[in-house]
Amino acid sequence: MEIKGKHVMVIGLARSGIAAARLLASLGADVTINDAKKEDALGDALKPLEGLMFRKELGCAPDAFVQDQDLIVVSPGVPTELPFMEKARTLGIPVIAEAELGYRLAPCPMVAITGTNGKTTTTTLVGKIFEKAGYTTHVVGNIGLPITEAVPRMKPEDVIVMEVSSFMMETADSFRPRVSAILNITEDHLNRHHTMEVYTDMKCRIFENQRDDDVLVLNYDQEETRVLAERAKCRVLFFSHEAEVEAGVCVSGEHIVYRPGDGTEIKLGRPGEIRLPGKHNLENALAATAMTMAMGVNPAAVRYTLATFEGVEHRIERVTTISGVTFFNDSKGTNVDAALRAVWSMEAPTVLIAGGYDKHTDFAPLYRGFTDQIRHVVLIGDTAKQLAETAAAEGYTNISREGTFRDAVEAAYAIAKPGWNVLLSPACASFDMFKDYEERGRVFKEIVHSLKEKEA
Repeated sequence: MEIKGKHVMVIGLARSGIAAARLLASLGADVTINDAKKEDALGDALKPLEGLMFRKELGCAPDAFVQDQDLIVVSPGVPTELPFMEKARTLGIPVIAEAELGYRLAPCPMVAITGTNGKTTTTTLVGKIFEKAGYTTHVVGNIGLPITEAVPRMKPEDVIVMEVSSFMMETADSFRPRVSAILNITEDHLNRHHTMEVYTDMKCRIFENQRDDDVLVLNYDQEETRVLAERAKCRVLFFSHEAEVEAGVCVSGEHIVYRPGDGTEIKLGRPGEIRLPGKHNLENALAATAMTMAMGVNPAAVRYTLATFEGVEHRIERVTTISGVTFFNDSKGTNVDAALRAVWSMEAPTVLIAGGYDKHTDFAPLYRGFTDQIRHVVLIGDTAKQLAETAAAEGYTNISREGTFRDAVEAAYAIAKPGWNVLLSPACASFDMFKDYEERGRVFKEIVHSLKEKEA
């Protein structure tokens, strides 16, 4: 991709936008940076750009500057329905995602992972398997490190493991990973995509350019993903813990087996050896196995990593136990399906903390999916009223509402009895109270540890 001398505007100056701008400038582009926030509001976010030459158009819409560009790069948080997008299309100026830019400039093969839930755990696990197998591995994307930030460190013999969101794929173009995976598709982000059909189409863009010996990995146990094989123009591998598959990874008898589709199979240990608990984590492990085996990773590296990987922060993370009450941080549970996966992993009576930013979600399936272990729900945030109304409609009465996050944690602890759990799994995004789910999870842990200090 020729960058030097091109006029490029980067829109949206969160971490991925900053990384894209820095990379473009280092490659000799004439870069304009744009954000709805003014410079003083952006504060330290602009520090990584110090010493580089940019045009700054801050605190304004980008519309007036579109015609001066050869290329526009957008951060995933920038909605594609804004007026500048139509203007760029009319003028024939390409608009691409930061993820697309990174893909075009990366010199090494990529494994890309999407899905409504399980992306971060699976992406991290895949990265660990590659590392164990001896690869220099760059774990990037929606997991926290923009791909454009990592590109300068990449070499042709390395491998990229990328977590991909539906937002990133809205403005993808030539994006073509060597191996892609769709873990599952359930209702999420309808405030942006509006319909499940559009949301599914965005997920499918991860494989729409794959051909020949590229590989797509799909969840066989979910009909919504299984049927996507019909849309693929590349080799398809399935993963399943419920059925035998001819090509892919499944549980057969007592073993996890990889079947490349030629009638042979490789045994990769037993499900009970996987360190991560829960059916959903078995699914994540099977998907990771299919992706890495498709890339030719040594089976011993796969088996060892499955048996030693302990998970990621903010995903059903055990925090501590206070007076017999165990606290779990599942701040990554930002939709109903993710929260239910955490709920189903609870093996003791549990007080659930739920609520947050409204993504136009139907919460009825949350209450319908409760096990007998969920004894009480503490509601917080913008969606507390909706969650309470849905609870009443579903006949669930063990709820209470709190105004602050700290009050919610303290109330949950007061309700819980020795031997119980307190689970933060909000089923909502965090933006009504926090910068992101990571900040929400960190604050939760800080509050829990402060409660433990008081008890000491």
